[in-house]
Amino acid sequence: MKHTPTISAEFEDYLKQNNMTLGQFAEYSGVHQRTLSNWITQHRPVSVEQLDRITLAMGLPEGYFYELYIENYIIERSPNMRRIEPLLYRCAELDKLDAIHRMVGHIMDNLLYSPKLFEIAETLFAQGRHDAALLLYEGVAETEKYQHSERLAICQYRLFTIQVGDDQNRNVRAASIFEAFVERLDEIDQLDALKDLANVYRSLRKWDKVEEMARKMKEKAKVQYLMKHQQKKREHNEAANKLSRPMFVYITYADMLCAGVCEAQGDYQQALQFTYAYANLDWVKETDEDTRHWIGLFQHWAEGNTYVFKLLSGDTSGLLDYVEYICTSPDKSEKEMVAKLMNVMLAANRYQIDVDNILRRFETEINFITQQQPSADMYTHQVVPEQSTRFKYELAKYYLNRGRYSIGFKYLLDVLSKSIAINKEAFFIRCIRLFEQFKESADVQAYSNYETLVSKGKKYKLFYY
Repeated sequence: MKHTPTISAEFEDYLKQNNMTLGQFAEYSGVHQRTLSNWITQHRPVSVEQLDRITLAMGLPEGYFYELYIENYIIERSPNMRRIEPLLYRCAELDKLDAIHRMVGHIMDNLLYSPKLFEIAETLFAQGRHDAALLLYEGVAETEKYQHSERLAICQYRLFTIQVGDDQNRNVRAASIFEAFVERLDEIDQLDALKDLANVYRSLRKWDKVEEMARKMKEKAKVQYLMKHQQKKREHNEAANKLSRPMFVYITYADMLCAGVCEAQGDYQQALQFTYAYANLDWVKETDEDTRHWIGLFQHWAEGNTYVFKLLSGDTSGLLDYVEYICTSPDKSEKEMVAKLMNVMLAANRYQIDVDNILRRFETEINFITQQQPSADMYTHQVVPEQSTRFKYELAKYYLNRGRYSIGFKYLLDVLSKSIAINKEAFFIRCIRLFEQFKESADVQAYSNYETLVSKGKKYKLFYY
């Protein structure tokens, strides 16, 4: 049987090699001599804080002994949260995910540890240590998978939030798993959960699911909003403070999402009806600054989307008015600019409009959009890369149709590459079709890059001949 080394044995070797007494080391490290003596002679575990001081005094890297500490004092003994909790936090700080995984795997057979691990996971999540928190949420979720608990639902919500990223197939799985747990959440928490699910399904262009989430969100939000304004529901108002937005926003945002669904389906008249609905906010009872801010946003969005839906339905007379609207808009954020400029390009390609002057006018913004980096915010991280990729596709289509092949192929090959990165099969195929349409005008380098990307796509099973 393999002998497991101990930290205390390595410590004693260090004292001998450096000709140090226990007292000298105690004075140097700041760890009491009696503590060190009990550790060596009676095998009493030192705390994680004391272990860190010992490690530092021995001139070793932070966390050097953590694996042995787990082996000596957690695996080989009864689990003790007084030792495990501080070690989990330290491992998270030092990004020692394997150590966290090992501890969680050791103790999660016992349901009694779930509440504490969940509490630690929530703290790590709030600190932005999502990789570490994910391991704890997974452990709690696995232990409580047969429990119909709100804690399990929150774990699944956090896992969903952490896992959403660039891989669209992974996003589909994450959303599908989490969707089954939404109804187990607190009624207030369900609103943000449905909003987040709708945004992910929107990025995936799963319009039936977007509409389903939006309608559920609106129905629940209307009930909660009515309850909020009943005099006997003061405690409900406190619960509503957990929301990331004022409560009325979930009603109006549902209409905006439904307008987006109608837009995707080409039903611009119905999209306009939803737009008129979220533009009319006379029913909102609150008058605070945050409410006025959101009302202003929705009215501004409604103005722009009214231009858009008329434009996309063929009424191109409002194009220049829409461009002025973009220029005077107070919101110049990436997510807003990419959406607005996308509408210009969709109309240009659909109705063969010359928008060269408009593209020059927004050259700086377009350069920023086409070189954007991922964001931490779920909407921005998920929807904006999707839209910017589609925007580049529309730019490629525009330039290719106008015989400006160099820049057209540049954008198209960039989109083809991005489609592989985000695992977007349908979009990958659209790019191939567009390239094949203009391949006779491609230069040698563009054609070579195209063939390389197609081969890579076949490797990832995004395309078959």
